[in-house]
Amino acid sequence: MAGEDDEVFMPLRAFYRGPADDRNRRKRQHEQQIAERVSRHKEAWNERGREPRRLRGLSREDIVATAIAIADAEGTAAVSMRRIARDLHVGAMSLYWYVESKDELHQLMLEGVQAEIEAPEPSGDWRADLTAYASSTRAALLHHPWAIDFIGIGPPSGPNDARNAERLIAAVDGLGLDAGAAMWTLMTIGTFVMGAALREIQELRWERGRAAAIDGMTEAEIEEAHDEFERRIRKSGRYPHIAKILDANIDPDAADTHDERFHFGLSCVLDGIADRVRSSPAEADE
Repeated sequence: MAGEDDEVFMPLRAFYRGPADDRNRRKRQHEQQIAERVSRHKEAWNERGREPRRLRGLSREDIVATAIAIADAEGTAAVSMRRIARDLHVGAMSLYWYVESKDELHQLMLEGVQAEIEAPEPSGDWRADLTAYASSTRAALLHHPWAIDFIGIGPPSGPNDARNAERLIAAVDGLGLDAGAAMWTLMTIGTFVMGAALREIQELRWERGRAAAIDGMTEAEIEEAHDEFERRIRKSGRYPHIAKILDANIDPDAADTHDERFHFGLSCVLDGIADRVRSSPAEADE
């Protein structure tokens, strides 16, 4: 994940924190003290031209992969140097030989997710290029739901993000849009993808809650609960359009329609962009 151009990117994607109370400040001061201590040890070992034996076999990639796995399973609040060290069966201080701070770890985690998102090299077919990017972004967000709060906004956060931004801008470069309209076009795609992915994540969470709620109920009891809901809708007479949806036996949140719904919505957005592109430059600038 690290490259020679990493230093040009500012760490602007630090994970959000709550109020900076005394406990948080003390933890950050303690982290800084450990980092400074390890830095001094690093310099001493480098002067000797060798590596501490206890660090052999550990790598920055291992640390970041473990942090991402923890966030995937339990959310970002569960990510700590102590937890990562425990999962890797090493001392917590050892991690600071590879990652200088928790903020740097967070940045590396986000860059790891960005590495899974790939905009293709511009092919000349802007719809195909944007569709590929949208699908790749959705897949990464569903794989790492926690990342939806931290990516997709602001300037490029690292080399992978910058690579995608460059390719996306190039993909729409020949459409006759000025710089502002081109960026708004790409932002529109990004907004749709983030919203669609967030809905899928919420549906998955809702489904887990529903499973817990009906745990222990018989099939007959579950069916009766559904029938009671429909009876109330129909009997009230106030929801004729909802009743039509029920008559059509459509479940708008059905898991087996996720892909179909995503591509339907994306095609609507792309059709709208195509109409905008076909309009006059004056209209496109409004």
